[in-house]
Amino acid sequence: MSQTLLQIQGLTKSYPGVTANDNVSFKIKSGEIHALLGENGAGKSTLVKMIYGLVRPDKGNMKLDDESFKPLEPRAARASGIAMVFQHFSLFEALSVAENIALGMENPPKSSALSIRITEVSLTYGLPLDPERLVGDLSAGERQRVEIIRCLLQEPKLLIMDEPTSVLTPQEVTTLFTTLKKLKSEGTSILYISHKLEEIRTLCETATILRNGKKVATCDPRQKSARELAEMMVGGTLNSAKPKKLKLGKVVLEAAGLSLPPQSAFGTSLKNISFQLHQGEILGIGGVAGNGQDELLACLSGEILTTPNKILFNSKPVGHMTPNERRALGVLAAPEERLGHAAAPDMDLIENSMLTAMVRKNLSNAGFLNWQRAKAFTQTIIDEFDVRTPGPQSIARSLSGGNLQKYVIGREVLQDPDVLIVNQPTWGVDAAAAAAIRQSLLDLVGKGAAIIVISQDLDELMEISTRFSALNNGKLSVAQPMAKFSLDEIGLLLGGADA
Repeated sequence: MSQTLLQIQGLTKSYPGVTANDNVSFKIKSGEIHALLGENGAGKSTLVKMIYGLVRPDKGNMKLDDESFKPLEPRAARASGIAMVFQHFSLFEALSVAENIALGMENPPKSSALSIRITEVSLTYGLPLDPERLVGDLSAGERQRVEIIRCLLQEPKLLIMDEPTSVLTPQEVTTLFTTLKKLKSEGTSILYISHKLEEIRTLCETATILRNGKKVATCDPRQKSARELAEMMVGGTLNSAKPKKLKLGKVVLEAAGLSLPPQSAFGTSLKNISFQLHQGEILGIGGVAGNGQDELLACLSGEILTTPNKILFNSKPVGHMTPNERRALGVLAAPEERLGHAAAPDMDLIENSMLTAMVRKNLSNAGFLNWQRAKAFTQTIIDEFDVRTPGPQSIARSLSGGNLQKYVIGREVLQDPDVLIVNQPTWGVDAAAAAAIRQSLLDLVGKGAAIIVISQDLDELMEISTRFSALNNGKLSVAQPMAKFSLDEIGLLLGGADA
């Protein structure tokens, strides 16, 4: 029996109106890859923040190597051997790999010694990095390597990883898993958070499951199916998205030789992008983060204006139109960054509904905003998309990431668009919520809409897309029927083969 590394006993943390963690207890063994599972809002983020010293518990205690563990800040957690790779990278693009890693160290060595150490550690763990390269020139997968190597230089006892494969190709996922298994063999424990349940079954030997802030089960995920794990998380039967037989109609949206120079020093240019989107179809566009997804959505939504005839809606040039002008016509979009782009953090949900739905939901009259109608629309979003929040007056930043995602997608879907372009529709949401969001997109297409889904989740694209294109370095491959592709073929396309 492996020795217990971290013991969590009765951790409780409450915020106004919600108990994030309620008397949670479990153990992580030395040299164990331990999954932490739960729906959005189940309390996973709060729990790992307490372990990492970002949040202090109201009650309960922790023991690390049988000694009391009460980190008052991340620095104290790191000093005790706890490292964490966050879902959102905290890197400076204008600095080199070595400079970024030095910023995360309490007492960094001289730059030459640090560069040698980075090279040694990165090669040892199969994650090669050039310490002199600028982070702005790295792919998403390479940036994740920087975060991991920064942690490994601490020689941690416990490595916490939050959704680590969300920006990786299948081939990069395989490399990451090899690294994590090597760490495990050396005695490092890993606390692994992911909504990709097949990954959990492949990698982890123990899973702790949270529901509504409470621990409801501990199991061996290798002995459970992905559906069984999901149903343990939600406490009921999981409904999968059910594709309908779709009938293709006319071309409603078209890009014709769309090009765009980089919008920043480390931005991605778009290179002669052309496609046709038909009524009644979902065009899936896959790509590893940083290959032009944000730029493409910005051009299609109207955030970046182009030559009028580079983008056509119902055969009419719209490339010069603003987002609100396109929304009035029926072209809606939901960007990847939900907090700060899709939603204003310090506005409540009613105000955020007003921002994008004012025209299509008739939320104003003669220049006066109709707040009662906006409130009613927001409540409909909350009800139909199961947004876990005290009410429409909640500010956007108070929602968990997954619940905010459900709100953003619901807000756009319920405006009945003719065309919807959405980037990462189920990013960071649990299995049940992901199935519900995908079903809402399928239902929308079933009513005659046309949808572009830009996603890094290949399983998602294979499940709901009619046709598929790969976006690599700003170039878009020719769309082909999704049924023609295997997962490996898609992975190669994402890496630039035939793109």
